[in-house]
Amino acid sequence: QVQLVESGGGLVQAGGSLRLSCAASGRTFSILSVGWFRQAPGKEREFVVAINRLGGNTYYADSVKGRFTISRDNAKNTVYLQMNSLKPEDTAVYYCAADSTPIVSKTIATVNYWGQGTQVTVSS
Repeated sequence: QVQLVESGGGLVQAGGSLRLSCAASGRTFSILSVGWFRQAPGKEREFVVAINRLGGNTYYADSVKGRFTISRDNAKNTVYLQMNSLKPEDTAVYYCAADSTPIVSKTIATVNYWGQGTQVTVSS
């Protein structure tokens, strides 16, 4: 029903910035809660940030507060993740996810739609 495609990942030095994009097709973001999750090597997938369907409410993991900013452009069916002051511990595959139910109210295993992920590597 929903296809999500992430882009914008890459290799950056610590302290640098990247902007990830999540483009949706099949169903617009305007009616979906959207979030970003990440999975580092040897670790479980973890919640990073989520935004509600209108963009008025955002929720950040403590590890990224003050450094990452999520935004959405419903006209373009796209959600962005601006990542500043990147740290080596931010290195992970970043996944875009969406659901008709607020993601912050769900467990990771129950989130319905997922992208393929984009690699973010932060060197020291």
